[in-house]
Amino acid sequence: METITIRDRQFTLSIPEHDILKAVKNVAEQINNDMQNLNPLFICVLNGAFMFASDLMKHISIPCEITFIKLSSYAGLYTTGVVKEVMGLSESVIERNVVVVEDIVDTGITMERILSSLTTQGAKSIKVATFLQKPDALQRPINIDYVAMKIPNDFIVGYGLDYDGYGRNLKEIYTVIND
Repeated sequence: METITIRDRQFTLSIPEHDILKAVKNVAEQINNDMQNLNPLFICVLNGAFMFASDLMKHISIPCEITFIKLSSYAGLYTTGVVKEVMGLSESVIERNVVVVEDIVDTGITMERILSSLTTQGAKSIKVATFLQKPDALQRPINIDYVAMKIPNDFIVGYGLDYDGYGRNLKEIYTVIND
């Protein structure tokens, strides 16, 4: 098994690039089918979802727009449980069909805040597309419409996900090796 070191931790390869790209393409096909003639506004949650959003949009064939928001809730390997808005939404979502593009839904705390905010702002409909979901970590009753992959409740890095800011650039997903 391939292992890498990021800062003070070792990680082992868990999801190769070809599996990632196949899963992303499948999600795009579902969205293209479901959102035909709806002109959705995709909202990419930075920083983590930038790679997923980029690859996803390459396969979206329907008329659409994309914008970005940035939230923060992690410190090191663990969620703080507190969601901070770093960069808010600059476009109006009033009467828009919205697709939130997220890197990972684990506890659901961040997504709950995003969905509440978009509802309050007047979105016509809201769909959630996440690259990864950790079903065992979910603490909130969140409806996730599009899930590329479900994974165990382990800390991972790569494909946009980081460990203290490092590893986002990796084209594959790696799982932390517990000491």
